[in-house]
Amino acid sequence: MKIILDAMGGDNAPLAVVQGALEAHAQCGADIVLVGREEDIRACLIGPLPEGVEIVNATEVVEMCDDPATAFKRKKDSSLTVGLTMLKNGEGDAFVSAGSTGALLAGATLLVKRIRGVRRAAMGPVLPTATGRALLCDCGANADCTPEYLLQFAYLGNFYAQRLMGVEKPRVGLLNIGAEPSKGDTLRHETYALLEEAGREGRLNFIGNIEANTALLGGADVIVADGYSGNILLKTVEGAAKLLLGEMKKAFLSSTKSKLGALLVKDSLGDVKKLLDPSEVGGTPFLGISKPVLKAHGSSDARAIRNAVFRAVEYAQSGIIADVEAHIDVMKVEKNG
Repeated sequence: MKIILDAMGGDNAPLAVVQGALEAHAQCGADIVLVGREEDIRACLIGPLPEGVEIVNATEVVEMCDDPATAFKRKKDSSLTVGLTMLKNGEGDAFVSAGSTGALLAGATLLVKRIRGVRRAAMGPVLPTATGRALLCDCGANADCTPEYLLQFAYLGNFYAQRLMGVEKPRVGLLNIGAEPSKGDTLRHETYALLEEAGREGRLNFIGNIEANTALLGGADVIVADGYSGNILLKTVEGAAKLLLGEMKKAFLSSTKSKLGALLVKDSLGDVKKLLDPSEVGGTPFLGISKPVLKAHGSSDARAIRNAVFRAVEYAQSGIIADVEAHIDVMKVEKNG
Protein backbone atom coordinates (compact mmCIF):
# COMPACT_ATOMS: atom_id res chain seq x y z
CA MET A 1 0.00 0.00 0.00
CA LYS A 2 1.45 3.35 -1.07
CA ILE A 3 -0.04 6.66 0.10
CA ILE A 4 0.81 9.90 -1.70
CA LEU A 5 0.88 12.96 0.58
CA ASP A 6 0.69 16.63 -0.37
CA ALA A 7 3.60 17.75 1.82
CA MET A 8 2.93 21.45 1.20
CA GLY A 9 -0.83 21.46 1.93
CA GLY A 10 -2.25 22.86 5.17
CA ASP A 11 -1.50 25.54 7.73
CA ASN A 12 1.26 23.53 9.39
CA ALA A 13 2.98 22.16 6.29
CA PRO A 14 5.46 20.80 5.65
CA LEU A 15 6.55 20.00 9.21
CA ALA A 16 3.27 18.50 10.45
CA VAL A 17 2.80 16.54 7.23
CA VAL A 18 6.30 15.08 7.36
CA GLN A 19 6.05 14.17 11.06
CA GLY A 20 2.59 12.64 10.62
CA ALA A 21 3.69 10.69 7.59
CA LEU A 22 6.67 9.22 9.40
CA GLU A 23 4.49 8.26 12.37
CA ALA A 24 1.96 6.58 10.09
CA HIS A 25 4.68 4.70 8.21
CA ALA A 26 6.18 3.44 11.46
CA GLN A 27 2.81 2.33 12.85
CA CYS A 28 0.99 0.86 9.86
CA GLY A 29 3.84 0.07 7.48
CA ALA A 30 2.36 1.84 4.46
CA ASP A 31 4.82 3.22 1.95
CA ILE A 32 4.70 7.02 1.80
CA VAL A 33 5.43 9.46 -1.02
CA LEU A 34 5.95 13.05 0.15
CA VAL A 35 5.29 15.43 -2.74
CA GLY A 36 6.55 18.99 -2.44
CA ARG A 37 9.63 21.17 -2.31
CA GLU A 38 12.35 18.66 -1.54
CA GLU A 39 14.60 21.13 0.25
CA ASP A 40 11.77 22.18 2.59
CA ILE A 41 10.78 18.57 3.25
CA ARG A 42 14.32 17.47 4.06
CA ALA A 43 14.68 20.41 6.46
CA CYS A 44 11.92 18.79 8.56
CA LEU A 45 13.75 15.47 8.86
CA ILE A 46 15.92 14.27 11.68
CA GLY A 47 18.25 11.79 10.06
CA PRO A 48 17.81 9.92 6.77
CA LEU A 49 14.50 8.92 5.20
CA PRO A 50 13.29 5.53 6.42
CA GLU A 51 13.02 2.74 3.88
CA GLY A 52 9.56 2.93 2.31
CA VAL A 53 9.37 6.74 2.42
CA GLU A 54 10.35 8.80 -0.61
CA ILE A 55 10.25 12.40 -1.78
CA VAL A 56 9.01 13.61 -5.16
CA ASN A 57 10.04 17.20 -5.83
CA ALA A 58 7.35 19.70 -6.80
CA THR A 59 8.38 23.33 -6.96
CA GLU A 60 5.01 25.10 -6.70
CA VAL A 61 2.37 25.34 -3.97
CA VAL A 62 -1.38 25.86 -4.33
CA GLU A 63 -2.17 28.62 -1.85
CA MET A 64 -5.51 29.14 -0.12
CA CYS A 65 -5.87 32.45 -1.99
CA ASP A 66 -5.58 30.78 -5.40
CA ASP A 67 -8.68 30.27 -7.52
CA PRO A 68 -9.72 26.68 -6.62
CA ALA A 69 -11.14 25.95 -10.07
CA THR A 70 -7.94 26.74 -11.97
CA ALA A 71 -5.06 26.56 -9.46
CA PHE A 72 -4.13 22.96 -10.20
CA LYS A 73 -4.03 23.74 -13.94
CA ARG A 74 -2.01 26.96 -13.67
CA LYS A 75 0.44 25.45 -11.21
CA LYS A 76 1.27 22.24 -13.02
CA ASP A 77 4.31 21.60 -10.82
CA SER A 78 2.45 22.09 -7.55
CA SER A 79 2.48 19.37 -4.91
CA LEU A 80 -1.28 18.96 -5.38
CA THR A 81 -1.18 18.61 -9.17
CA VAL A 82 1.86 16.34 -9.19
CA GLY A 83 0.41 14.13 -6.45
CA LEU A 84 -2.97 13.74 -8.14
CA THR A 85 -1.27 12.98 -11.45
CA MET A 86 0.75 10.26 -9.76
CA LEU A 87 -2.46 8.75 -8.36
CA LYS A 88 -4.09 8.93 -11.80
CA ASN A 89 -1.10 7.13 -13.32
CA GLY A 90 -1.19 4.32 -10.77
CA GLU A 91 1.92 5.39 -8.87
CA GLY A 92 0.10 5.20 -5.53
CA ASP A 93 -3.06 3.81 -3.95
CA ALA A 94 -4.47 7.01 -2.38
CA PHE A 95 -3.79 10.74 -2.17
CA VAL A 96 -4.11 12.88 0.97
CA SER A 97 -3.97 16.68 1.21
CA ALA A 98 -4.70 19.26 3.91
CA GLY A 99 -4.62 22.03 1.30
CA SER A 100 -7.41 23.91 -0.47
CA THR A 101 -10.63 21.88 -0.50
CA GLY A 102 -11.85 23.50 -3.71
CA ALA A 103 -8.61 22.96 -5.60
CA LEU A 104 -8.37 19.38 -4.37
CA LEU A 105 -11.94 18.63 -5.47
CA ALA A 106 -11.42 20.29 -8.85
CA GLY A 107 -8.16 18.44 -9.39
CA ALA A 108 -9.60 15.10 -8.28
CA THR A 109 -12.60 15.56 -10.58
CA LEU A 110 -10.69 16.66 -13.69
CA LEU A 111 -7.46 14.67 -13.28
CA VAL A 112 -8.39 11.48 -11.43
CA LYS A 113 -12.03 11.63 -12.66
CA ARG A 114 -15.30 10.58 -11.10
CA ILE A 115 -16.52 7.01 -11.29
CA ARG A 116 -18.35 6.72 -14.62
CA GLY A 117 -22.01 7.58 -14.02
CA VAL A 118 -21.48 9.49 -10.77
CA ARG A 119 -22.79 13.02 -11.28
CA ARG A 120 -20.92 14.75 -8.46
CA ALA A 121 -18.32 13.71 -5.91
CA ALA A 122 -19.34 14.27 -2.29
CA MET A 123 -17.48 14.73 0.96
CA GLY A 124 -18.40 12.16 3.58
CA PRO A 125 -17.26 12.94 7.13
CA VAL A 126 -18.17 10.60 9.97
CA LEU A 127 -19.94 12.34 12.86
CA PRO A 128 -20.16 11.11 16.45
CA THR A 129 -23.69 10.35 17.62
CA ALA A 130 -25.27 9.31 20.91
CA THR A 131 -25.25 5.68 19.77
CA GLY A 132 -22.06 5.53 17.73
CA ARG A 133 -21.31 7.17 14.37
CA ALA A 134 -23.10 8.42 11.27
CA LEU A 135 -21.84 9.36 7.82
CA LEU A 136 -22.87 12.80 6.52
CA CYS A 137 -23.03 12.99 2.72
CA ASP A 138 -22.53 15.71 1.43
CA CYS A 139 -20.90 18.24 3.78
CA GLY A 140 -19.94 21.02 1.41
CA ALA A 141 -18.69 19.88 -1.98
CA ASN A 142 -22.02 20.61 -3.71
CA ALA A 143 -24.07 23.59 -2.55
CA ASP A 144 -26.58 23.26 -5.41
CA CYS A 145 -27.98 19.78 -5.86
CA THR A 146 -30.57 17.88 -7.87
CA PRO A 147 -32.64 14.94 -6.59
CA GLU A 148 -30.39 12.60 -8.57
CA TYR A 149 -27.29 13.93 -6.82
CA LEU A 150 -28.89 13.26 -3.43
CA LEU A 151 -29.99 9.79 -4.51
CA GLN A 152 -26.39 9.04 -5.44
CA PHE A 153 -25.14 10.50 -2.15
CA ALA A 154 -27.44 8.03 -0.38
CA TYR A 155 -25.89 5.09 -2.23
CA LEU A 156 -22.34 6.38 -1.71
CA GLY A 157 -23.03 6.73 2.01
CA ASN A 158 -24.69 3.32 2.15
CA PHE A 159 -21.66 1.57 0.66
CA TYR A 160 -19.30 3.52 2.94
CA ALA A 161 -21.27 2.56 6.05
CA GLN A 162 -21.26 -1.08 5.02
CA ARG A 163 -17.58 -1.28 4.11
CA LEU A 164 -15.90 1.06 6.60
CA MET A 165 -18.33 1.33 9.51
CA GLY A 166 -19.37 -2.33 9.59
CA VAL A 167 -23.11 -1.63 9.37
CA GLU A 168 -24.79 -4.47 7.49
CA LYS A 169 -28.01 -2.60 6.64
CA PRO A 170 -27.38 1.13 7.14
CA ARG A 171 -30.36 3.32 8.03
CA VAL A 172 -30.46 6.10 5.44
CA GLY A 173 -32.18 9.35 6.45
CA LEU A 174 -32.80 12.51 4.43
CA LEU A 175 -31.83 15.63 6.39
CA ASN A 176 -34.89 17.87 6.55
CA ILE A 177 -36.73 20.40 8.73
CA GLY A 178 -39.27 17.80 9.84
CA ALA A 179 -39.87 14.06 9.83
CA GLU A 180 -43.10 14.12 7.81
CA PRO A 181 -42.84 13.40 4.03
CA SER A 182 -44.59 16.69 3.28
CA LYS A 183 -41.91 18.80 5.00
CA GLY A 184 -39.20 20.71 3.20
CA ASP A 185 -38.78 22.23 -0.25
CA THR A 186 -39.15 20.80 -3.76
CA LEU A 187 -35.66 19.29 -3.70
CA ARG A 188 -36.46 17.36 -0.52
CA HIS A 189 -39.89 16.24 -1.85
CA GLU A 190 -38.47 14.89 -5.10
CA THR A 191 -35.51 13.27 -3.38
CA TYR A 192 -37.81 11.65 -0.83
CA ALA A 193 -39.75 10.00 -3.67
CA LEU A 194 -36.56 8.59 -5.22
CA LEU A 195 -35.26 7.28 -1.89
CA GLU A 196 -38.64 5.81 -1.03
CA GLU A 197 -38.65 3.93 -4.34
CA ALA A 198 -35.13 2.62 -3.67
CA GLY A 199 -36.37 1.50 -0.25
CA ARG A 200 -39.35 -0.36 -1.71
CA GLU A 201 -37.03 -2.14 -4.14
CA GLY A 202 -34.82 -3.22 -1.23
CA ARG A 203 -31.76 -1.35 -2.52
CA LEU A 204 -31.57 1.05 0.43
CA ASN A 205 -32.85 0.95 4.00
CA PHE A 206 -34.51 4.37 3.72
CA ILE A 207 -36.09 5.46 7.01
CA GLY A 208 -37.51 8.79 5.80
CA ASN A 209 -36.74 12.37 6.74
CA ILE A 210 -34.57 13.03 9.75
CA GLU A 211 -34.04 16.26 11.66
CA ALA A 212 -30.58 17.35 12.75
CA ASN A 213 -31.19 16.73 16.46
CA THR A 214 -32.49 13.20 15.80
CA ALA A 215 -29.55 12.48 13.51
CA LEU A 216 -27.05 13.38 16.23
CA LEU A 217 -28.92 11.20 18.72
CA GLY A 218 -28.21 8.22 16.48
CA GLY A 219 -31.39 8.12 14.39
CA ALA A 220 -29.58 7.18 11.18
CA ASP A 221 -26.32 5.65 9.98
CA VAL A 222 -26.23 7.75 6.79
CA ILE A 223 -27.42 11.38 6.71
CA VAL A 224 -28.16 12.53 3.16
CA ALA A 225 -27.87 16.27 2.55
CA ASP A 226 -27.04 18.85 -0.08
CA GLY A 227 -23.66 20.43 0.57
CA TYR A 228 -25.18 23.69 1.81
CA SER A 229 -27.29 22.27 4.63
CA GLY A 230 -24.78 19.50 5.30
CA ASN A 231 -22.00 22.01 5.84
CA ILE A 232 -24.17 24.00 8.24
CA LEU A 233 -24.83 20.81 10.22
CA LEU A 234 -21.14 19.91 10.28
CA LYS A 235 -19.98 23.38 11.37
CA THR A 236 -22.71 23.50 14.02
CA VAL A 237 -21.51 20.18 15.45
CA GLU A 238 -17.90 21.41 15.47
CA GLY A 239 -18.86 24.68 17.14
CA ALA A 240 -21.07 23.00 19.71
CA ALA A 241 -18.27 20.60 20.56
CA LYS A 242 -15.80 23.44 21.13
CA LEU A 243 -18.36 25.31 23.24
CA LEU A 244 -19.13 22.22 25.33
CA LEU A 245 -15.49 21.37 25.97
CA GLY A 246 -14.64 24.99 26.76
CA GLU A 247 -17.48 25.35 29.25
CA MET A 248 -16.59 22.04 30.89
CA LYS A 249 -12.99 23.18 31.28
CA LYS A 250 -14.07 26.47 32.87
CA ALA A 251 -16.44 24.65 35.22
CA PHE A 252 -13.79 22.23 36.39
CA LEU A 253 -11.25 25.00 36.98
CA SER A 254 -13.67 27.26 38.86
CA SER A 255 -12.83 26.03 42.36
CA THR A 256 -10.62 23.67 44.32
CA LYS A 257 -13.56 21.32 44.80
CA SER A 258 -14.32 21.17 41.08
CA LYS A 259 -10.61 20.61 40.30
CA LEU A 260 -10.65 17.56 42.57
CA GLY A 261 -13.75 16.36 40.77
CA ALA A 262 -11.98 16.82 37.44
CA LEU A 263 -9.20 14.51 38.58
CA LEU A 264 -11.75 11.82 39.36
CA VAL A 265 -13.33 11.96 35.90
CA LYS A 266 -10.15 12.76 33.95
CA ASP A 267 -10.17 9.54 31.93
CA SER A 268 -13.85 9.90 31.03
CA LEU A 269 -13.33 13.51 30.00
CA GLY A 270 -10.47 12.38 27.80
CA ASP A 271 -12.79 9.93 26.03
CA VAL A 272 -15.32 12.71 25.41
CA LYS A 273 -12.64 15.04 24.05
CA LYS A 274 -11.33 12.29 21.77
CA LEU A 275 -14.85 11.63 20.47
CA LEU A 276 -15.28 15.29 19.46
CA ASP A 277 -11.74 15.86 18.16
CA PRO A 278 -11.57 16.13 14.33
CA SER A 279 -7.88 15.17 14.48
CA GLU A 280 -8.95 11.66 15.50
CA VAL A 281 -10.78 11.25 12.19
CA GLY A 282 -7.87 12.62 10.20
CA GLY A 283 -9.25 12.67 6.68
CA THR A 284 -12.54 12.79 4.80
CA PRO A 285 -12.85 10.99 1.45
CA PHE A 286 -14.26 12.44 -1.74
CA LEU A 287 -16.87 9.77 -2.38
CA GLY A 288 -17.47 9.05 -6.05
CA ILE A 289 -13.92 9.72 -7.29
CA SER A 290 -12.48 6.76 -9.22
CA LYS A 291 -9.47 6.46 -6.89
CA PRO A 292 -9.10 7.32 -3.19
CA VAL A 293 -8.64 11.05 -2.54
CA LEU A 294 -8.92 12.29 1.05
CA LYS A 295 -9.06 15.80 2.47
CA ALA A 296 -7.44 16.46 5.84
CA HIS A 297 -8.37 19.53 7.89
CA GLY A 298 -6.44 22.66 6.94
CA SER A 299 -5.14 23.05 10.49
CA SER A 300 -4.04 19.40 10.76
CA ASP A 301 -1.19 18.65 13.12
CA ALA A 302 1.05 15.58 12.91
CA ARG A 303 -1.52 13.40 14.70
CA ALA A 304 -4.24 14.40 12.27
CA ILE A 305 -2.01 13.64 9.27
CA ARG A 306 -1.08 10.27 10.77
CA ASN A 307 -4.75 9.41 11.20
CA ALA A 308 -5.52 10.67 7.68
CA VAL A 309 -3.00 8.17 6.33
CA PHE A 310 -4.69 5.42 8.36
CA ARG A 311 -8.08 6.42 6.87
CA ALA A 312 -6.58 6.45 3.38
CA VAL A 313 -5.28 2.90 3.81
CA GLU A 314 -8.66 1.72 5.09
CA TYR A 315 -10.52 3.45 2.27
CA ALA A 316 -8.20 2.08 -0.42
CA GLN A 317 -8.62 -1.46 0.94
CA SER A 318 -12.38 -1.25 1.53
CA GLY A 319 -13.74 -2.10 -1.91
CA ILE A 320 -16.24 0.78 -1.87
CA ILE A 321 -15.20 2.06 -5.31
CA ALA A 322 -15.89 -1.37 -6.81
CA ASP A 323 -19.29 -1.40 -5.05
CA VAL A 324 -20.25 1.91 -6.65
CA GLU A 325 -19.07 0.78 -10.08
CA ALA A 326 -21.12 -2.42 -9.77
CA HIS A 327 -24.32 -0.58 -8.80
CA ILE A 328 -24.10 2.60 -10.88
CA ASP A 329 -27.09 1.63 -13.07
CA VAL A 330 -29.52 1.83 -10.14
CA MET A 331 -27.99 5.11 -9.00
CA LYS A 332 -29.21 6.97 -12.07
CA VAL A 333 -32.52 8.70 -12.65
CA GLU A 334 -34.29 7.87 -15.90
CA LYS A 335 -34.87 10.94 -18.06
CA ASN A 336 -38.33 11.10 -19.67
CA GLY A 337 -38.58 12.24 -23.25
